Amino acid sequence: MKIINPATEELIQEVAEDTVETVREKFASLKKGQRAWAKVDVEKRIAAIQKFYGLLEEHKDELAHTLTSEMGKPLQQSYNELNGARGRIKYFIDNSAKYLAEEWVTTEGATKEKIVYEPLGVIANISAWNYPFLVGINVFIPALIGGNTVFYKPSEYATLTGLHIQNLLYKAGIPEDCFQTVIGKGDVGELLLQLPLDGYYFTGSYRTGKYIAEKVAGKMVPCQLELGGKDPLYVMDDVDSIEKAAADALEGVVYNNGQSCCAVERIYVHEKIYDAFVDSYVSQCKKLVIGNPMENETDIGPLSRKEQQDFLAAQVDNAVQHGASIKHGGKKVAGKGYYFEPAILTNVNHTMALMTEESFGPVVGIQKVKDDAEAIQLMQDTAYGLTAAVYSKSFERAELVMQQMDTGSVYWNCCDRVSAALPWSGRKHSGFGATLSYQGIRAFVQPKAYHIRG
Repeated sequence: MKIINPATEELIQEVAEDTVETVREKFASLKKGQRAWAKVDVEKRIAAIQKFYGLLEEHKDELAHTLTSEMGKPLQQSYNELNGARGRIKYFIDNSAKYLAEEWVTTEGATKEKIVYEPLGVIANISAWNYPFLVGINVFIPALIGGNTVFYKPSEYATLTGLHIQNLLYKAGIPEDCFQTVIGKGDVGELLLQLPLDGYYFTGSYRTGKYIAEKVAGKMVPCQLELGGKDPLYVMDDVDSIEKAAADALEGVVYNNGQSCCAVERIYVHEKIYDAFVDSYVSQCKKLVIGNPMENETDIGPLSRKEQQDFLAAQVDNAVQHGASIKHGGKKVAGKGYYFEPAILTNVNHTMALMTEESFGPVVGIQKVKDDAEAIQLMQDTAYGLTAAVYSKSFERAELVMQQMDTGSVYWNCCDRVSAALPWSGRKHSGFGATLSYQGIRAFVQPKAYHIRG
């Protein structure tokens, strides 16, 4: 499999893909290793993760440069991702023992009762390329702490990062028969669906997530899906600063080149401040620097996948054909690399794919609304349910909107944010199940009830 640099279109490296035989061998190893790993005291398992936590800092330069070279995000954003990953690991280090400990429910009377949490077994972690450290750590860290072994498939667009993760886990003391990486594209991922695994945890598109859920349903094992979004942001007419709201919205749209499941993908603005908001947003967007992601001044690197250039261009063209106006950008950048200009469109509505179908790129439509009721109706008009954001001076007014959002997360005066202490979950086409928080610790164990008499 060829690993291509999306900024230069040059070959970085070729990596051998797994085969049916190697996948079976790795599964047998994980199956055997899980029995021994489950017997290791949870504090010792956490100690190994603590070492991994330190190694991420020790090797951050190599890790950040590898991540930027193979998926294209600006180098500082790669460092940011590593810092965020360490923050999440710290949460699991500090909290896992508490939430995995046995719970005595009844301690008096003839019958004592307690709950014990046991590992699922061998789980599949089919991960994503846009934030390979963050979305992987959501799964394999609590899974390992919980006594599971992990069959980890990094995206083909983050393969080298995935191999770095494996090597650092081994260096931290995680046995090789507790964590195995499978390398390849979708056909190799398909092999994992055919194995008798004890849980499936996928991050990626709705289409692939739906396929996985249907494929493994008959196994009657846990299946969690962290899928995409069409996340709205609404700016009310009472905001303290239009410029600040526009700056936040812009960052929510273009950070990681818009390649985030919780990126802002559609903006609604109250008619009283609409023109001022658009002017501020366009002015700030024009200052963004598109270029080599290895250079410090770069804000926008290449898209990770070449085919996404045509997909985004088609969304922009479709919107224009339906009456939208391009205020800025919206075209491929000439030359080498998978670059695409951040796009701002106005005069948009929900007949356009740009406002209803996931974009996963630095493009956005900004729609004028007459009041909160219209904003709510438009924000609700989606098959997705990941996040929704409201900007307003009044929490009470914003809360009335947030309460009506059928999403896993809502934001007041912020957006595109994830916290290790809060569950990360989607609704509808954005998936099901939760990672992070104590719920994300217990997502990788199963309860056993003890009835004790005598």
